[in-house]
Order: sequence, then structure tokens, then C-alpha cells
Amino acid sequence: MKVGTDSILLGSWTDISNLDGKILDIGTGSGLLALMLAQRTTDVVQIDAVELDQNAATQAAENFVLSPWANRMRVHTCSLQVFAAQTSERYDLIVSNPPYYPQGVECRNVSRNTARYTSELSHQSLLKHARELATDNGRMAVVLPTDVGVSFIQAAAQEGWFILHYTEIAEFDDRVARRSLMLFGSKPVNQQSDRLVIRDKSSEYSHDFRLLTKDFYLFF
Repeated sequence: MKVGTDSILLGSWTDISNLDGKILDIGTGSGLLALMLAQRTTDVVQIDAVELDQNAATQAAENFVLSPWANRMRVHTCSLQVFAAQTSERYDLIVSNPPYYPQGVECRNVSRNTARYTSELSHQSLLKHARELATDNGRMAVVLPTDVGVSFIQAAAQEGWFILHYTEIAEFDDRVARRSLMLFGSKPVNQQSDRLVIRDKSSEYSHDFRLLTKDFYLFF
């Protein structure tokens, strides 16, 4: 599972202020999001990661063991549906870079199919189980294509999730936003909305992008 800008953005952007409980990463892949959040949080925060694909889960587990935060990270190799049915844990923060394509042209390998298509994990199922697994004041952060995000927000409301913070992501300032970062909570509040541009006019990474992600890019 390649490291993508979407996960880098989500791991850097997600609000972890006053967080001293448990985090759940749904569809962890190689474990990038979980590792970023481990780096950003204190030693009291425990992180569980769920991954259906065996090879990806094995890679995530290896990455966790080799990290400085191995003692507070765990991988569960199963579907979200199975995990939700078996665990009694409740989480203060749930994060996911979820699949978003409806089933279509098959990828050349099963792992890519699972990561890209919603056939194994629909958004409604993700939202439903995340609500079950969250604490009373739990939050959920996701990254999705902007057009998909519109329907995701509507589906989230049906499961008791309210949008707290919405950031649209554009490659350049004069381009239409193609990605959205969304933070949900269990109680309605005034929504915070903003915009992040990844590159400036000279095609270099923008000041705002560098400021947000500087802890994770060695060349910043």
C-alpha cells in the first residue's frame, strides 16, 4: 500500500487536542495514519488498527513493531464488521481513508480492489459501525473526494454524526477542490470550513501545506 497525499493530509490535519483515550484506524493499510497519530499523541493514547487484507495487515504490524510507539499500537486482521461485533472497546477518535469507488472495473490485484472499492465496506456500514464503536463524545475524521463527500455527510447525519470541520483541498489556488477532509462529532455545532491549497504558482508546496505536514516530510 503506497503512501499517498490523502493519508498524509488526514494524519496531519486531524484534531488530537485534549485526546487521552483510544484511537481506531479503520482500513489501516500499511499503518501510516496510525503511526502519524501515534507520533502526534502522548504515551497514554492507545491505537487499534483494523485491516481486512492479510498482506497489508502484516506490513502494518511490522511497521508498528519497528516504530517508537510499538507498545501502544495493535493490528486486528479482520473486517470492520467482525471487529465491531467482537470488541467491547470504545474510541475517542476514529480515523479512516476509506474506499470510495462503487464496484466497477477490477484492479489487477485483490488488495487494490479492497482499498479502492466500497464492495467490502460501504460508507453506510462504515458510519454505522463507527458510531457503535465511538464514545459518547467520540469524533471521526475521514478524507474523501469532494463529490463523494457530499453524500457522505448526508449519510453521516442518518447515523448520528454531525460535521464539525470541513476543509476542501485543491492542488492549485485556481483549481477546483478535489479532496475533502471532514471531522464529525456526536453533537451538532457551528461548522468550521476552510480551504487548503497544496502548491503555489511556482508548483512548489505551499506555505500552508508545509506548515501542516512539516513533521512528516524530511525535506521540509
